[in-house]
Amino acid sequence: MGVSKEEAAKRIEELRQQIRYHEKKYYVDNDPQISDYEFDCLVKELEQLESLYPDLITPDSPTQRVGEQPVEGFPSVVHSIPMLSLDNCYNQEEFLEFVQRIEKLLPGEKIEFVTELKIDGLGIAIIYRGGHFAQAITRGDGFRGDDVSANVKTIRSLPLSIPLQAEVEVRGEIYLPFSSFEKINQEREAKGESLFANPRNAAAGTIRLLDPREVAQRNLDVFLYYIFVNGQSQESQWQNLQLLKELGFKINPHVRLCGSVKEVIDYYEYWKDRRDDLDYDVDGIVVKVNSTRQQQALGSTAKFPRWAIAYKFPARQATTKIIDIKVQVGRTGALTPVAILEPVQLSGTTISRSTLHNEEEIRRKDIRIGDYVLIERSGDVIPKVVSVMKERRTGQEKPFSFPTRCPVCGSPVFKPEGEVISRCINPSCPARLRESLLHYASRRAMNIEGLGEALVDQLLAQKLVQSIPDLYHLKKEDLVKLERMGPKSAQNLLDQIEASKHQDLARLLYALGIRYVGERTAQTLAEHFQSLEALSKASLEELLALPDIGPKVAESIVFFFQQKENQELIRRLKEAGVRGEAKVTTEPTAQPFVGLTFVLTGELEHYTRDEAREIIERLGGRVTSSVSRKTSVVIVGRNPGSKLQKAKDYNITIWDEEEFLRQAGLEK
Repeated sequence: MGVSKEEAAKRIEELRQQIRYHEKKYYVDNDPQISDYEFDCLVKELEQLESLYPDLITPDSPTQRVGEQPVEGFPSVVHSIPMLSLDNCYNQEEFLEFVQRIEKLLPGEKIEFVTELKIDGLGIAIIYRGGHFAQAITRGDGFRGDDVSANVKTIRSLPLSIPLQAEVEVRGEIYLPFSSFEKINQEREAKGESLFANPRNAAAGTIRLLDPREVAQRNLDVFLYYIFVNGQSQESQWQNLQLLKELGFKINPHVRLCGSVKEVIDYYEYWKDRRDDLDYDVDGIVVKVNSTRQQQALGSTAKFPRWAIAYKFPARQATTKIIDIKVQVGRTGALTPVAILEPVQLSGTTISRSTLHNEEEIRRKDIRIGDYVLIERSGDVIPKVVSVMKERRTGQEKPFSFPTRCPVCGSPVFKPEGEVISRCINPSCPARLRESLLHYASRRAMNIEGLGEALVDQLLAQKLVQSIPDLYHLKKEDLVKLERMGPKSAQNLLDQIEASKHQDLARLLYALGIRYVGERTAQTLAEHFQSLEALSKASLEELLALPDIGPKVAESIVFFFQQKENQELIRRLKEAGVRGEAKVTTEPTAQPFVGLTFVLTGELEHYTRDEAREIIERLGGRVTSSVSRKTSVVIVGRNPGSKLQKAKDYNITIWDEEEFLRQAGLEK
């Protein structure tokens, strides 16, 4: 790259400004202005210029977010202003007592409150000097914390420079989005490592990793809620938040200025019922007196400020006893241990079962039958065991021995090398068959309406179906003998089964239940190979050359087609008339939705959700179930859910059905 140092310095500064701008638009404003590829090109050009002239590298250059080598430890640092904890309240009565104490200390004064979601994360103080990131310190004991600067610099939503030359300290909460948390635990499970109990534990564990490069891969994020400029805050908490926003910091989009106690309670009630709509964990709201003058007048106790309180949501954790441990068998043969619990109320639901994940998890936590345990429900439908209360043991508890044979069919259990999941190897195992039939008939697979759990159980009990192809040999006279199955219902089911023979190849591939092959991967395979026969002969190398297919997925596909029982399954499906042909379309090849991510909410008039999904994917788009910063468009039908409000909060493009059809070229 033939460029003088003077030219390089000028271009480097231009690139840094552009990259900082686009980082803010993407990570803070949720309003990307360029593609990921274009952004990567800017970063790559900056890296090349800086490698030519290393003396032009500055600490706040975007290339230096992960520039540090692994550290040996975290030095302890004293906070310039203590980071006090907040007092808690757990119901409206306790909150009103907090308000009464304030009113008594500020007689006759009008009091405004600022309400913020209480992010369940890791408190952090970040210092800027001369407009540049200088240091990041954990809360610690409130008076002294650890210097974790190298790791905090990796957070992409955090600016490395700000347009303010004074000594600036900002405070906030580092957190791990649910989406990142699930990905980390999946990777840890695949490696046989212990799982993080919740996103907060994962965030705390991540920020203390000694290698910033590893931290950068975990996608931590941060919301800021307080700022000191030369040791002074603004005149109000609301002004603090606005200044943070003006300086390019990320504040939570759901903060609210409340002029009355009723508004605070309404805010609490609103988010108490909607916290699961968020991509991060919140365990309550934080209520602060807005005026800084009033805050100073109220002062603090030895532990807590008198002008703020955490108003906690109902507990997501509860204590109960493990009565027994059962092992369930899924359609892939995976054996999953489940704790049978003494029923307990949690988040308004009676909980009597909890997943124990796998054998390694039981061993790591030393979970025994008869133990008292702490269970948690954090946005998940199925709760999990957080910890065992070993101090409550009486000696009567029984260690659990994981079965060496399938608890349903008695076949040997096999654990692949490097994995933590044990599996039943019998493809005809009734438990596997039941789940396989339900998956095969599901709406997004072969779409056999009416073939639900109750009917599948009857078909298996009467031995009318002993494999998936048997569905295509069912007779009306056999079906009408089943419970709640009259002649009309029997004929409707047979019609649905007959219609499923004409489903396309992508649906069939998904329906077969090949491990790791979801709907999107099935679509990729169908588009490339065009037939089941061609895919069955594909080599590992050919599969790895396809987009979105890694070694684990490719190996699973090759393994599936090598198994004699699967070859027999496919042969019998073909004999029954299931062709699984690739879609042939005469529609235009233009794909206006390439690169866009969609979310559907509400009821559409002209299409079902699945039909709309197929249209979007055919036109190059992608459909996800939840709204996030990366969502491009939310399509709204009648009676939309909370996803609509979330889209508005994130300033995401919203289309009604008419606009969706217009953009897709399908105007009705």
